[in-house]
Amino acid sequence: MNNLLSFYRDQLQRNLLPFWLRALDRTRGGVYTCYNNEGTELLSTDKFTWSQGRFVWILSRLADLCERGVLDERSPGGQAAMYLEHAGKTVRFLMEHVFLKNGNCAYVLTETGEKKELIPGQGYDLSFYADCFVVLGLTEFARVAGDRDVLERALQLYGSIERRLQAGKIRSEPYPVPDGYVSQSFAMIMLNVSQELAEALERAGHPNGAGIRSRSLYYMNEIMDKFVDGDDLLAELLPIDGRDGDTLLARQIAPGHSIECMWFVMKEARKLGLSETAGKAARVAKKAFDIGWDPIYGGLYRYVDRGGGEPQGRMIGDRYEALICDTWDMKIWWPHSEALYTFLLSYDLTQDSQFLDLYSRMHDYAFRTFPHPDPAIGEWIQIRDRQGVPIQKTVALPVKDPYHIMRNVLLTIELLDEKASATSTNASD
Repeated sequence: MNNLLSFYRDQLQRNLLPFWLRALDRTRGGVYTCYNNEGTELLSTDKFTWSQGRFVWILSRLADLCERGVLDERSPGGQAAMYLEHAGKTVRFLMEHVFLKNGNCAYVLTETGEKKELIPGQGYDLSFYADCFVVLGLTEFARVAGDRDVLERALQLYGSIERRLQAGKIRSEPYPVPDGYVSQSFAMIMLNVSQELAEALERAGHPNGAGIRSRSLYYMNEIMDKFVDGDDLLAELLPIDGRDGDTLLARQIAPGHSIECMWFVMKEARKLGLSETAGKAARVAKKAFDIGWDPIYGGLYRYVDRGGGEPQGRMIGDRYEALICDTWDMKIWWPHSEALYTFLLSYDLTQDSQFLDLYSRMHDYAFRTFPHPDPAIGEWIQIRDRQGVPIQKTVALPVKDPYHIMRNVLLTIELLDEKASATSTNASD
């Protein structure tokens, strides 16, 4: 485990951080993300709110790990003051520019902060996911910086999101939910937002901490009770009419999304002392790996049928079907980074060695496939075909997103550092 801790610290400091530190907008705040897949060309200086909020989270957590000594202050990963300063600058950029008159967040801004319509005539607030990632960024910055005003702004935006969800007034680009279906991704993102906001509120002694924690439990239970079936499969979409259970939309499983969702559940279950729920979540993550792993080329398929293999089922003519059919066998970066952390966390919670075996298989595939071969560029070449060959394709936003890899590397470093510290303490005792 100590060797693995050193490995991840090295990946962060030598491969990931150098790329993203070059991408900072040091004048206005924020980060440039509209690169080609190889990371060699900046195609646009537009700032997608989704990625800006996520990067505030990354910078704030980096600062926190440096301050706690988990990352070495003398290394490129140890510049705590710089990380927090740029996180604050990005927070101010968002606070000044991202909010619309209705309180929602604009989906995309120009380099200088002007709001843009990504789809002409469709308005600025295309997706509540953007709002969610702003909440996550503001929350983590407020927690690390001890900024009560920013924490209150995050809480206000969270309330706005919940009201929209309850009223059914939600837009969710780039993945609009087809008519006649409900999506587990709504509960999934709200679980993550709620648990992080609750943590920050509780640490600050805020009176709303207990209420938001109860919302975390609500969303966790919705996922596990409503979307996980008796075969430990997590459905992406559930048809409102049971007769539509034969459709491709109802039958498709997203293995990487399932795995990511389950570490959210495991984290909350551990916080609340719900060991049975944590164990079930670990089983769901394993089932997602089993059904999603490509036995020929390795790696996780993007989508599979609930029976395994290529998605199938009755088509209804929705554009989400086209996305599934067009990209189902692609190997993209984020599911693999999510699986690396999830299987280590699963082992930590269950002590079941099968999760170390799954981790090992994923580690071997991910680190021989995704990291850029040119260390002068760094990062991962994120989007690949089934055989692992890089391709130029947009799979969500037209960005090289900084979130999943670094978030999971940071979470893994935290987890391994905790284990190393506990081992050292036990040895000295």
